[in-house]
Amino acid sequence: MCGNFGRSCPGLRLNPVATYPTAPVMQSPDVNQPTRPELISAPPIAIRGRALIVAYHFPPQAGSSGLLRSLKFCRYLPEFGWLPTVLTISPHAYESTDPSQIAEVPAAVKVIRAFGLDSRRHLSVWGRYLRTTALPDRWITWSLGAIPAGVYAIRKHKIDVIFTSYPIASAVLIGYFLHILTGKPWLVDFRDTMTEEGYPEDPSTRRIYQWIERKAIQHGSRFLFTAPAAIRMYLARYPALRPDHCLLVPNGYDEPDFACLSPQARASKRLRLLHSGLVYPWERDPSALFRALARLKGEGQISPDTFSVELRACGHAAEYAKRLKELQIDDIVQLLPALPYRESLQDAANADSLLLLQAACCDHQIPAKAYEYLRLNKPIFALTTQSGDTAALLKQAGGATIVDLDDENAIYSALPEFVHRTRAGSHPLPHTITPYSRRSQAMQLAECMDGLCH
Repeated sequence: MCGNFGRSCPGLRLNPVATYPTAPVMQSPDVNQPTRPELISAPPIAIRGRALIVAYHFPPQAGSSGLLRSLKFCRYLPEFGWLPTVLTISPHAYESTDPSQIAEVPAAVKVIRAFGLDSRRHLSVWGRYLRTTALPDRWITWSLGAIPAGVYAIRKHKIDVIFTSYPIASAVLIGYFLHILTGKPWLVDFRDTMTEEGYPEDPSTRRIYQWIERKAIQHGSRFLFTAPAAIRMYLARYPALRPDHCLLVPNGYDEPDFACLSPQARASKRLRLLHSGLVYPWERDPSALFRALARLKGEGQISPDTFSVELRACGHAAEYAKRLKELQIDDIVQLLPALPYRESLQDAANADSLLLLQAACCDHQIPAKAYEYLRLNKPIFALTTQSGDTAALLKQAGGATIVDLDDENAIYSALPEFVHRTRAGSHPLPHTITPYSRRSQAMQLAECMDGLCH
């Protein structure tokens, strides 16, 4: 914009967890000081393998749900015999931070924070910076610190497998060079597709992305995707790619994150329809929804006294605020600030219903929040195509009214009925979605790593 477990892995070292000596990296002093012991998984007595996880999105980064994938792998992989070491970027490179989730990193997991800059914020003069400092992305300087730090960690601490996590292209590039320099097997977690027709929009950036993607396919050992259509797209794009090397490891939810939630009864007659997370102007364009809301308000079918749409941490707030005011629905649609992760889950648990946005251009993707929405067991108003992977998941799990994101008339027709059924308690709710737990996905990844070690 993802061997048969239980068999021993010959040649793997069963060394006790070592304390890392000084390395050319920056390490946050509180990374390995968990304050929530109920969330920390202790490593098993015997470690069958060690993995280096290269991920830009990792606590204390805030603003992206993408960090949950790497974080939860770190939490659960030790249960299945794999001890991760994380190679991420120094926290000053993040636009915003939230230290609350650092406590979830298991004490046995070492976190290497290599030096890196955000070109837009750190290398610009009067808002302008050299193009070469932001190719393939604004964090390319991270590779200067991460590659030597990664080689050091792999050789010194006997890493068996390299795992890289997109959607930051620099992470994939770092993984490629670490693989070339050390010869270790490389798992590429694409999640979604790196390149598509017209994406990235800038031709120079797209060419570099395509080069990185080709190198990943040529040198990677296995490839992880979060949606079936993304696998089909890559198999069509690269005829030499073997289907059995492509693994479907979807996003999901972590049960302990939901165990302490206590939904509160509605304090007023106002029904809340909540969207939590970024609302991209292209991939999740809410324009048709806004126009439908304006029509419904003008006809008296909805009012700010009885109904609200809440966009929590949507981004692009200034642009949306202007449009809402022009349509005279700024009393219906509220733009709310971001919350720490667990507070945002509690906020969603308190809502009456949940809003999902996904454009047709993303039919081969499934938003990570979709799985959390399903686990929250609330009615879902899903603005997406009927043919995409997001709709397929929702149809399987149930509990969603699905309407095309760009179809103003369909939204206008469907929303009053959705509100009525939600208020009356007659709207269907999602079924159990146990296969999408983060723990089961970590087990799947561990099985893959086991197979690479034979």
